[in-house]
Amino acid sequence: MKTEETTIKCPNCGGAINVNDILKHQIEDTLRKEYQLKANQNEQAFQAKTEKLAKDQGDFEAKKQKENELFLERVAKESKANEAALVLKVTKQVEEESKDQLMLLNKELNEKSEKLRELHKKDGEIAKLQREKAEAKDIAEAAAQKQFTAQLIVEKAKAKQLADEENELKVASLQKQLEDNKKHTADLLKKQEQGSMQLQGEIMELAIEEYLATSFPLDTITEVKKGANGADCMHIVNTRESQNCGAIYYESKRAKNFQQAWIDKFKADLQAKNAPFGILVTECLPSDMQRMGWIDRILVCTYQEFKGISGVVREHVIQLHHAKQTQDNKGDKMVMLYDFLTGNEFRMQVESIVDAFEQMHVDLRREKKSTLSMWTQREKQLDKVMHNTIAMHGAVKGIAGNAVQTIKALEFDAEDELLLENSI
Repeated sequence: MKTEETTIKCPNCGGAINVNDILKHQIEDTLRKEYQLKANQNEQAFQAKTEKLAKDQGDFEAKKQKENELFLERVAKESKANEAALVLKVTKQVEEESKDQLMLLNKELNEKSEKLRELHKKDGEIAKLQREKAEAKDIAEAAAQKQFTAQLIVEKAKAKQLADEENELKVASLQKQLEDNKKHTADLLKKQEQGSMQLQGEIMELAIEEYLATSFPLDTITEVKKGANGADCMHIVNTRESQNCGAIYYESKRAKNFQQAWIDKFKADLQAKNAPFGILVTECLPSDMQRMGWIDRILVCTYQEFKGISGVVREHVIQLHHAKQTQDNKGDKMVMLYDFLTGNEFRMQVESIVDAFEQMHVDLRREKKSTLSMWTQREKQLDKVMHNTIAMHGAVKGIAGNAVQTIKALEFDAEDELLLENSI
């Protein structure tokens, strides 16, 4: 079929001008300008959302850091006050008991000195009588005195040995109690760090739901009840113009080893709910994955990566919804959107966002290590004060024997173990 062409004659040169070509170029220019304007507007809107997300994250981190500083300051004041009170109490108690024991020892020493003077006086009288007696009697008495001295030395040695053995047993008992308490404390710390797998999983679920609800207030975040089939939570995307643009399913795992069965079950849940997108947030990635990625059309990522990728996926759900509402080239736009989500450009954008979150996570771990180091130093100082107090009390008790009463504050009991757990 021959195309009808409309031509006009140029008034200047007299040549023929094709009106269809002129109209075609004008329409192309108009469409090109409209498309460029719309693209610029979309880019500006996306940039504004990205800047708002970064600002909100910065405000959250600043608030969190301020709360941590207030908590550490309060803990430092309480630890310092408890340490000073304990040292004052123990020192006062030891001084009072030492004063009483010293008075008792001085009294016993005076009595023994008086007896010793009387003994010396009697020895002088005996010596005077010995000089008046016969030489044989002098030799016999000297031998008896020598035997008595030897026996006295033996008895003193036995008494000293018994006292040393008793002190060694007491020191060994205190050391055994100290080791048992340290072992018990280590066990409590280990249990506290490990926790139950169920509790850890619930904590991650709550963290995901709270982050989504805070970051996207227009959306609907629905928790899947325990025991029901499905993922952990459903994310319904809403905008000011449209409701229920699409759904994103979230599943969280905190196991030590990644399992392929998670993917199979998650895919079945997505098909049952007819949800287009599924994100699996896991603490342990597969061995062949260093970062987030797609496995059987399921997006697998860590918790740090989730914070950056959730907003990107949500934005593309909105774009997919708009594409479905557009009648022209509907199939082509959906294919283009899927190609973009699985392409390098989308991956590079998400990686840049995730890198920023990972750097903030590294800074947070560095601050946590610094705080734990400071706590460890103060704990060692408290242990040193208690150790020196126990040593001083043991030295006094080694001199005075059982006359020194037991100080309850220097012995570990159930209440001390509870205080130790709370301080940890």
